[in-house]
Order: sequence, then structure tokens, then C-alpha cells
Amino acid sequence: MAGANTSLSGLAGRYALALLDLADEDKTLDAVADDLRAVREMIGESEDLRRVLRSPMFSREQQATALAAILEKAGLGETTRRFVQVVIRNRRLFALPQIIEAYLSELARRRGEVTAHVTSAVELSEAQRQALVESLKSTVGGKVQVDVKVDDSLIGGLIVKIGSRMIDNSLRSKLQRLQLAMKGMG
Repeated sequence: MAGANTSLSGLAGRYALALLDLADEDKTLDAVADDLRAVREMIGESEDLRRVLRSPMFSREQQATALAAILEKAGLGETTRRFVQVVIRNRRLFALPQIIEAYLSELARRRGEVTAHVTSAVELSEAQRQALVESLKSTVGGKVQVDVKVDDSLIGGLIVKIGSRMIDNSLRSKLQRLQLAMKGMG
């Protein structure tokens, strides 16, 4: 199966497929996806956690102990916690972020979903998020999963990336374009 989709070849792809199969057997595909999104967010927010993932200085036991405590405290499911422990035992913890992305991408692909990576200047309200999802659904003509990040340096507006397409409607970019246009006038 990994050969059928080149995006799932390689280390992260093999682990992601194994987790997909396990989660499918356990009927926990969505729960594992939610868990992995939570882990991705934790990794993004914690330099200490990123250090534990990347550094070969930590033993398997240290990594296993640290991650077990973090994942249990976060309330993650048994399937996800067991899987992370297998990744640690195999000394592949450094690849966890790529495994997460491969799992989420393959799950979305199997379901015919498209992921839109949205960067917003401010946190979106639930109503704004729903309006964005509806707008993107009509644009792409299918199911859309929205991954929203906040970057206050945008000043205002949004940047939306779907596959190779990017729509930059941020105030920062508009000001940069205006500045370039004004330089051309002088």
C-alpha cells in the first residue's frame, strides 16, 4: 500500500500507515487524528518537548517516561500512547512530527478531504471559522479540514494555503505591495 502513494513512502509514511491500520482496526481513526493534532500543537508550543524529540542525548527510558507523562496528562487515547511508545522503542521519536503529518494527510486523502492551512492575524471565532470552512468548501468543491495558526505580524487578514495554491490577503502583504507601488512613483 505504501507504494501506491508516494507521499507515504519513507520512514514517516510507513509508521503512519501502521498507525492508520491500527486505528482502523480499533475504530479510533478520528480519536487518533484528534490526539495527533494535540501532540502537534504541544510540540509547536514547547521547546523542551522538541528537544526531547530531537536530541540523541536522552535515553529511550527518559524519552518514554517523559512522553508517557505528557500524553497521559493531555488525556490522549490508549492507541496513540502505545504507538508513541513503539516509536520511542525503535528510536524514531525524531520523526514523530513527520509521522503525524503523514497520518493526517493520508486520512484526509482517503476521505476525499482537502486541508487548508490558514494563518490569521487574530484567533478566529467559531462563527468565523465556520464561515471560512463553508467558503473554502464552495471554492474547492469538497470536504475541507482547516488548520488555523495565528501570526499577529500579519496585522490583519488571512493567508490561506491549499495544496500548491496560496491566497495572501493579509494587511502586511497589502502594505508591502503599496510600499513597492509608491517607490515606483517617486
